[in-house]
Amino acid sequence: MPAAGDEDHLLPPGPRWLHRVDLVVMAVIAAVAVVSRFATRSPLWLDEALSVNIARLPLGQIAPALRHDGHPPLYYVLLHAWMAVFGTGDMAVRALSGLFALALFPLMYVAGRRLGGRRVGMATVLVVAVSPFAIRYATEARMYTLVMVLVVAAWLVGEDALREPTARRLVALALLVAALLWTHYWSFWLLGAVGIATVGRWWLLRRHGESTRARSTLLVLGALGGGVALFLPWLPVLAYQSSHTGTPWGGPVRPTAVLATAIADLGGGANPEAILTGIVLTLLVVIGLSAVAVSGHRLDVDVRVRPPVRRIALVAALTLVVAELASYATGAAFQSRYLAVVVPFVWLVAGRGLGQVTGPAAFRVLAATVVGLGLAGAGRNFIVPRTQARQAAQAIAASGRAGDLVVVCPDQLGPALRRELRGFRIVTEPLLGSPERVDWVDYQQRLDRNPPAAVARRILAAAGNRRVWLVWSTGYKTHEERCPALVRALQAARPRTTVALTELSDRYEKESVYRFDP
Repeated sequence: MPAAGDEDHLLPPGPRWLHRVDLVVMAVIAAVAVVSRFATRSPLWLDEALSVNIARLPLGQIAPALRHDGHPPLYYVLLHAWMAVFGTGDMAVRALSGLFALALFPLMYVAGRRLGGRRVGMATVLVVAVSPFAIRYATEARMYTLVMVLVVAAWLVGEDALREPTARRLVALALLVAALLWTHYWSFWLLGAVGIATVGRWWLLRRHGESTRARSTLLVLGALGGGVALFLPWLPVLAYQSSHTGTPWGGPVRPTAVLATAIADLGGGANPEAILTGIVLTLLVVIGLSAVAVSGHRLDVDVRVRPPVRRIALVAALTLVVAELASYATGAAFQSRYLAVVVPFVWLVAGRGLGQVTGPAAFRVLAATVVGLGLAGAGRNFIVPRTQARQAAQAIAASGRAGDLVVVCPDQLGPALRRELRGFRIVTEPLLGSPERVDWVDYQQRLDRNPPAAVARRILAAAGNRRVWLVWSTGYKTHEERCPALVRALQAARPRTTVALTELSDRYEKESVYRFDP
């Protein structure tokens, strides 16, 4: 067995000089972890630019705007207040997510410490510190780091309330649940999983005659219900969004695809380093679920999930099952960023796995692998732009003229391009509307009513004898054939076509720029 007290120290024992090296390395990792939560060279991509454009509206107009978007309002209201103080620059609007990401560290430490002592708490923080997923969404003007903070906070308060259901804890739990629901709709799937697990716990406790613990569990269920009740004022908007917006840009995916995408994206995306990072994280999760250290060089593996992580594993797995069933039932799309509601549980189990490796050499090798691969992902997040919007803007500005008409296809390229390109009239297909926001209401029906040939005629009439710039992409489900058809229609009318920019495969938001001269 490990020596007494070893569970309280992350760094294994060794010579004094090696301990000093360990401390220096940990200090460097901590500094890089903090800086990486705020550092990226990428312009804002669609979702970020759209979030900023909605959040900068007067408060009274945010809710009506979200009826056409598909999200609840809490993050947008917080971003609105943040921008009122710090402005709307790229770094400024992303810094709010960075602050939420920093707040995640102490919460993950407490959760890890409860799971397996200080060693697991510190190991969990190390996993989070270099996680490409955590770094990516810390540097994105979206709600996902807020979601993760609320998930961990609610989990900790819920555990406390199960042990001792004081009024303060129950009220805090209800407020945190409500905040989650007002932040992202995937919180419903997490809440459903927690509700199922909690009802099961209550039933088992009653069956075994543990009335006091059963009563505590019932009170926690009531607090969860109270959080849902606080969401009810938004229910009419959710009903409208469900009927008219949805996710026309994507559809349900198979469970195997969810798992494969999760492994890659938790490592930082579809690149070799990311896949290796995802594999190492998966290995840590397997160790965390099934193993316990019996010496510095041996792990005792049990195919049954270890008791400390059973509840965590159950909730995470149930959440994905509920989400998958709901996705197929409603036709909703899946994106790996939605996993923010369960990723903290993955990190917790991985932290426990890292904490079980107590041999000095084995721990340092494994920790160095986790850190090295994670920081490679952080470097990619800093260097590789998420969008070609800035390149597209530069290509147009380099030879564009006053009065040129810039058209984006699909309209989903509009918000990011508008942020980068000033001094030009930018419109979106099919109705030549504003590029500031995307109207998801009855989206496919609107496209069906406006075929590409009709849109091309509308564009040419609006341009007159001036040049037309088309910023377009085929990487969108709704426009895989539509944008190429629009290109062909414009080329037929204006054969003098110049390719100013082509899509780059390593960009998340890819786009080409064509110029059509009269």
